[in-house]
This record gives sequence, structure tokens and C-alpha cells, in this order.
Amino acid sequence: MDKFKGDNAINRESLYGTIPEPTYAGVTSFMRRKYVTDLQGVDVAVTGVPLDTATTNRPGARFGPRSIRNASTIMAWEKPYGMAFDPFDKLAVADVGDCFFDHGKPDAVPDAIEAHASKIIEQGPALLTLGGDHFISYPLLKAHATKHGAPLTLLHFDAHSDTWCDEDDRIDHGTMFYWAAKYGIVDPASSVQIGLRTENPDTMGFNIIDAPRVHRIGIDAVVAEARRHLGDKPVYVTFDIDCLDPSYAPGTGTPVCAGLSTHQAMSILRGLEGINVVGMDVVEVAPAYDVAEITSLAAAHIAMELLYLYASR
Repeated sequence: MDKFKGDNAINRESLYGTIPEPTYAGVTSFMRRKYVTDLQGVDVAVTGVPLDTATTNRPGARFGPRSIRNASTIMAWEKPYGMAFDPFDKLAVADVGDCFFDHGKPDAVPDAIEAHASKIIEQGPALLTLGGDHFISYPLLKAHATKHGAPLTLLHFDAHSDTWCDEDDRIDHGTMFYWAAKYGIVDPASSVQIGLRTENPDTMGFNIIDAPRVHRIGIDAVVAEARRHLGDKPVYVTFDIDCLDPSYAPGTGTPVCAGLSTHQAMSILRGLEGINVVGMDVVEVAPAYDVAEITSLAAAHIAMELLYLYASR
């Protein structure tokens, strides 16, 4: 009975396995994984980046990491339905807390995020990041490109392309992939953007499977097309929760109607089993606009699909 003593975010002895405990009590960590500062033996580190000052519409994503962790405890008592194995049986996953930065020194924030990510992945673990607005993917990509080599291939789920550029030096949560492509951090020719449904005439060469096409051709065809582009290249997966239709994820800063369902998004990720994932994030959860935590719960499920995708390799 000792393994059922509770508060597994603190008390668990092994980083592996799923241990049932009350979902309504105890210290909140992502999926009840243990909080650690020592990364010895850790396969995947989960961290939060509570930033929303690069948001162009409704703020509030700084509360996303905490909200996703909280919602994840609801599902932490067993592996998600339909997975061939429990990712926690194959991966030692630990929560390493949030990236610290001084919000009063905004110019220093991108470097702080990049340094935080680099410090973790240079010690060996892969990184699953909970956002935060989507800008955080830019310094995260820089850190991963330094380790794994540039350019990386981007698998990007979103309602927006995030490749707009109005000013030569402007980087926010809608421009960072323009700069990532321009500076050779990602390769648009092998990258795939899924779920888009806002206008941006300049695709910059990214392969786009927009939301109307996802609805029209179906999950299997989307998976097959994405696989052709991604191949065996090192892939960074970024999932903006506004890829989902607002009926499934109202708690976000820039919702757009006619998006993907949670079923479609999770099935696409499940279908991409075996791709070469090197890093991953889930961003833009703004719980102040949520209803009954459905956005945070969707984000927690998506994060688990990303772990499964990584473990399946």
C-alpha cells in the first residue's frame, strides 16, 4: 500500500509508471510526475514558460502552465485510452517547474527562455514545454537547433500561420516562425502546418494542410501527407491550442471558428507515431476565458499525445 500514499509529485520513488491517487488533492504537477531539480536519469523534462507579453489579442496565457498541470491531474490515474503502451512505462518523465525571468526586463526574456531550455536539453532529457503564448517557441527552437542542428523541421498545429512580418525587428506570437524560417532555424520545405484558417498570402514555402482541407480529406489522408514531408528529419512539434475549434478550446487569446476537434487533433498525432520528435510544446491556453477547464484538459491530453509520439520512436 505504500505506493498509494499520495502526493506523488513529491513522494514517488521511481520516475517511471502510473500510480493511482486522488485527483482532487495533493501537490499539482504535470500528470503527477515528480518535481525534480536533478536531471540524472530523466528522459523527458516538463517545464512551463508563463509568458503572455508577446500576445497581440487577449492576454492570460501566463496562467496556462499552472492550469494545464491542474487539469492533467484529472487524467493522471491511468494511461489515455487507446495507447498501445503507457508512455510513463517507457519514459522517465519529471516536472522541473517553470522558467524564471524578470518581467520588468522584457528585452532579457527571450534569452532567459533559451538558456532555460538549453540547460535542460544539454543534460540529456527531451523537453515538453507548457505555455505561455506562442512566442516562446522561438527561443525554444533556437535552443533545440543548437543541440540537434539547424534547420529543424516544424510540425505546427494552429489556426494561424505565425509567419506575418510588418517590421524588420518585430517578433511576437504571430511573427516568430517568419524569423525562424528566415534565419534558417526551421526548414519550411519539410515543415507542415495543420489547421490554419486565417489569411496570410505569403506561405514562405511551408506545407499547409488548412482546417477546411482537414475536414474534407480526413485524418488518414492528413497523416499520410504530413509523413511525406516530415520523413525521418528531426521534428519540433508545436501545438497552439487555438488549432482546436472554440467549442473545444474557448480558453485562448485568439480563437477562430471552424477549427479541428480534439478527436481530429489527437488522431492525427496518434497517426504520426514513429516520427523523429526532438522537442515539443503546447501553448496559448488562457484559462480566464475557459469553460469548465475544457481548454486546459484538451491541452493536457494533447501534451500526453506528444509524450506518446516521442515514446513511440
